[in-house]
Amino acid sequence: MIKRLIIIILAFLMVTPFAVAKEIGGAKLPDSMTAGKDELVLNGAGLRKKFRFVKVYVGGLYLTQKNADPQKIIEADESMAVKMHFIYDGVSGEKLIDGWNEGFGKATGGNVLPIKKEIDKFNSFFTEEAKKDDVYDIIYNPGQGVSVFMKGTLKGTIRGLDFKKALFSIWLGNKPADSALKKGMLGK
Repeated sequence: MIKRLIIIILAFLMVTPFAVAKEIGGAKLPDSMTAGKDELVLNGAGLRKKFRFVKVYVGGLYLTQKNADPQKIIEADESMAVKMHFIYDGVSGEKLIDGWNEGFGKATGGNVLPIKKEIDKFNSFFTEEAKKDDVYDIIYNPGQGVSVFMKGTLKGTIRGLDFKKALFSIWLGNKPADSALKKGMLGK
């Protein structure tokens, strides 16, 4: 009887999908998260590296449903998020802002003027040094905008679909900040 019960339990465990967090670079990303009223699933994740060997953060892309088409994700006016789990200890706010500005420049083909005010507001949130195990959530909700949470605290929200498109292009555009991270976020 006990042997039969163990076999049934093992068979059940083998066919039952588990919601397992993804672990990369020692950081665990949850398999889902909430954005407003929407439940988002982890589309993919990867490491953001600088100079090919300095691991800065693990980035996870969360969508309402899995998608491997970067242009469709960038253009979509639907809830989505990027979770940044820092694994490098001590990224200054200045370095983060420099990285954002470089990314916005590439994402817009150098024409940041139409969203300059939004970029400035976004950059104003990055005043503190990012430390190992800090988690930043960048969440887009249609009609509301991009909300930035640092260590669980809302820093502010930037309205506008054009800003959202430029921001997500930093990770997923034709000239991403890190092509391996882009590939990971797309689940490839």
